[in-house]
Amino acid sequence: MGAGVRVTAVDCGPLKLDKGIFVTGASGMISAPSSVWIIEHPKKGVILFDTGINYNVADPESAIKHWGPGMREAFGCCMTREHAIDRQLIKLGYKPNDVKYVILSHMHLDHAGGMCHFPNATFVVQKNELRYAWWPDPWTGLVYCLNDYKDTREYNFLQIDGDIDLFQDGTIKLFTTPGHSPGHQAMILRLENRGPVCLAADTGHLKEAYRNFTPMPYDWSTEKHISSYMKLRTIENAGTPIYFTHDQQDFDEFPNNGNWTD
Repeated sequence: MGAGVRVTAVDCGPLKLDKGIFVTGASGMISAPSSVWIIEHPKKGVILFDTGINYNVADPESAIKHWGPGMREAFGCCMTREHAIDRQLIKLGYKPNDVKYVILSHMHLDHAGGMCHFPNATFVVQKNELRYAWWPDPWTGLVYCLNDYKDTREYNFLQIDGDIDLFQDGTIKLFTTPGHSPGHQAMILRLENRGPVCLAADTGHLKEAYRNFTPMPYDWSTEKHISSYMKLRTIENAGTPIYFTHDQQDFDEFPNNGNWTD
């Protein structure tokens, strides 16, 4: 590892779905990644921001058992076993056990699906998100999958409540962006050469939705989501670029698949 933090993105669950699932009132089929960011920290080791979709969803029959009937088709998941985060890490020369921290933006089924591969890691999650995931409201419950985390009760969870400088060194700052889920959080990652970048996860799904302040049908709170858009706007206005999990152009523009930022 070099002197500073570096990061690469991988797609842990490509989707082909109706745009209206991501943007209220929109229509038409689109392709979208399920981005996971692999971070190397010079002192803290390998860190993940999210874990993508569970490996069982790669197989249509196993997907029925894991996600439930019709869910794989509804979300247009076209992943293979090689897309899952454990295989992505191995492809880049890591072992899953090398991962020391897993930061979860939130616990929806396309972000928390790979938790099972990292039983020895420290999981960093907003306290209200962790609790809501175990007992979500009926409507938003559709995008939480208990099978992703039903065996994680003994995992080491660092439950945080609000904004935090994770390692107190300015490299990873987490800040709350509720709305899509109660405990959604985004990250400002400070890179030695590139400067700060904002990994905004699902604070917005597509850049055009963010630009137009358009919510998503599965948002927990539209009001809070729009307020989180405003928070991102202040970060962007300060000159920090923003990247969303499911925006294909964001994924393509960000260093990915072993190409590193710094």
